[in-house]
Amino acid sequence: MPEQKLKTSIAILGCGDVGSTLAYTLILNPVCSEVILVDPKTALLEAQVRDLSDATYRGNTGTRVRAGTHKDAGQADIVVITAGAKQKPGESRLSLLSRNLHILSSIFSAMQPISPHTILLLVANPVDILTYFARKLSGLPESQVIGTGTSLDSARLRGILATKADVSPSSIMAYVLGEHGDSQFIAWSSATIGVTPLSMALPSSTDPTFRAEIASHTRGAAGSIIAAKGCTAYGIGNMAASICKYIMYDQLTVRPLSFYQPELGCCLSMPAIIGRKGITRVMPIELDEREKRELEDCANGLRAVIEGAEKELEADQELAKALEKDKGA
Repeated sequence: MPEQKLKTSIAILGCGDVGSTLAYTLILNPVCSEVILVDPKTALLEAQVRDLSDATYRGNTGTRVRAGTHKDAGQADIVVITAGAKQKPGESRLSLLSRNLHILSSIFSAMQPISPHTILLLVANPVDILTYFARKLSGLPESQVIGTGTSLDSARLRGILATKADVSPSSIMAYVLGEHGDSQFIAWSSATIGVTPLSMALPSSTDPTFRAEIASHTRGAAGSIIAAKGCTAYGIGNMAASICKYIMYDQLTVRPLSFYQPELGCCLSMPAIIGRKGITRVMPIELDEREKRELEDCANGLRAVIEGAEKELEADQELAKALEKDKGA
């Protein structure tokens, strides 16, 4: 008879601002037995574990925090990747992406063998591109490789619309879809307050100026926060913790998440049901003609970045082979 697994664990790779905020949220609202922190900066790692452990001693959480290795992480129920290089002044997006892909590749090499039941949650940016490559590098089924995508953007959208309509954000059903980035778009045609179409419940929402202001708010919120304080942590940390809860408790919740779209050839955010096995079902959404074009444009832009990244990776691999051959000559 196989041994029953008694512990549940969530591994967080990268214990900077986002990783530590996520860990703290998982302590305050426990969903697992232990949180495993992994980071190559050993002094920072040890300090975060000690500081977070202090938060567990108040007695109303059973979650343990410990330092671990990539091997440990590979056996966790959920692996959350927050680690990534920061953009240097004047550095191109492709160059930053190339560095982050090298980090991602080394992470997965160190994690092997990865448990076939592990759910992989990408938080690091550019999240849609990294989610696309994580599918190949991890070897996990595509349903188990997920990016946070536009989940936080959609929460911001619900927040601002709730304020405009004077209702609770939980009563707003509206999604930001596509890329977690500049080409994201709002699915206005399917937005509702309760069961009432948004256009009826909030007539001002049909005005193009109103829509442009709301879209600018959801798209630019992170940038304005980063400009003022250097990073965003609380919003995305809380959102990642919520996604972990949906998975661990098999809540089968509908959320906009980044995952592979075969018909579009990339990873981007669309509504899906998430539970213990990852993405259990894609939820169809009715888009108008303009939104369909925006979705296509978004996918085309992401595929172009993917193709550029793949060429850079191939060039790096060829250079490495040539250097190795030259060394042996």
